[in-house]
Amino acid sequence: MARALGEDLVQPSELQDDSSSLGSDSELSGPGPYRQADRYGFIGGSSVEPGPGHPPADLIRQREMKWVEMTSHWEKTMSRRYKKVKMQCRKGIPSALRARCWPLLCGAHVCQRNSPSIYQELAEAPGDPQWTETIGRDLHRQFPLHEMFVSPQGHGQQGLLQVLKAYTLYRPEQGYCQAQGPVAAVLLMHLPPEVCPAHPPQEAFWCLVQICEVYLPGYYGPHMEAVRLDAEVFMALLRRLLPRVHKHLQQVGVGPLLYLPEWFLCLFARSLPFPTVLRVWDAFLSEGAKVLFRVGLTLVRLALGTAEQRMACPGLLETLGALRAIPPAQLQEEVFMSQVHSVALSERDLQREIRAQLAQLSDSAPGPPPRPQDRLPGAQAIFEAQQLAGARGGAKPEVPRIVVQPPEEPRPPRRKPQTRGKTFHGLLTRARGPPIEGPSRPHRGSASFLDTHF
Repeated sequence: MARALGEDLVQPSELQDDSSSLGSDSELSGPGPYRQADRYGFIGGSSVEPGPGHPPADLIRQREMKWVEMTSHWEKTMSRRYKKVKMQCRKGIPSALRARCWPLLCGAHVCQRNSPSIYQELAEAPGDPQWTETIGRDLHRQFPLHEMFVSPQGHGQQGLLQVLKAYTLYRPEQGYCQAQGPVAAVLLMHLPPEVCPAHPPQEAFWCLVQICEVYLPGYYGPHMEAVRLDAEVFMALLRRLLPRVHKHLQQVGVGPLLYLPEWFLCLFARSLPFPTVLRVWDAFLSEGAKVLFRVGLTLVRLALGTAEQRMACPGLLETLGALRAIPPAQLQEEVFMSQVHSVALSERDLQREIRAQLAQLSDSAPGPPPRPQDRLPGAQAIFEAQQLAGARGGAKPEVPRIVVQPPEEPRPPRRKPQTRGKTFHGLLTRARGPPIEGPSRPHRGSASFLDTHF
């Protein structure tokens, strides 16, 4: 597993594309002065203008207005109109509004609001020398062709060091995982620290926390137990949805751990053209880990879906090369994402397969057992969980008390009132009196019942 996250992530130079995030482990002494950045900030990239199939400017403006309206009343939108949020995320969040929308989708804004001073304290605290040294060695590997991360003393690499170091202090039992680097770098591109110099990149930090602990818990810990489970789930889905491709992978000895960790742990930031990476993230932050499985299945089908493609890959190396050398035209954002969303994999199907593979997982596997129940399936589940936690935290906690009451004396049997010749209104008027003291009966709709049972 460690090897899959290390040097094996280096892309051959002939497979790199300046318009994407591929080859982010390559060394770079500095870009030539004649090369200018594209619209995503990649120096020498080809994404200066929108690609084919990109929506026109008028449609983008309409989508921006929709997102402004939805985010202005976010709680109301998520409570009543989440389907609209999901559909807009599938169409792609406008670039100008990702900095506003991503923290809302993943719930980072609630974490920052509830703990406004934690990140500042973590950023000022000295980090563990072991982790800070390891992080420092990896800084230049994260998108070296991006103008934000070119200079070692620039705000990009320094902000990346702060965010990753803060996470090792926030979760010392987990420490630092190399795959967190590209994830944090993409967050910093859209939530940069220079937006507010007085406050370090808190939003990027809390977004990283939510991804590591809510969307993909168990992925970035020392044992990566959730990655092992999801690898088995992915192979089971391949067996069901792409049986011939599954058979080919078994014949040539290509297991899921040879390619899946790079895809899932880095959220495809090193495997797809950057415009497509952003679209994958839009859908992932909305719908959760299900999107990662859909993207992975789409990539395998594009690489090995035909008999001719499989015949051209007789061995392990050829097959892995095919998975990394899908033609860029097939990975164009609009065409690719339409195929991703058409994959026949629902959240219910994914959970069913996870339970089946969890039951078959060997108890002798190293590390703690996976806990897929800790993973929340997207923005709606995160919003509901935070709303419930806020409702519980808003009310004052009741201190339990033990009340000993003396035994009640036997009461005489109640006699039915004489109502013949009397009006019901008159009966109620005469029957009024001081309320009877005694313990109140719990009601299923009361707050005490919810607090007790949920």
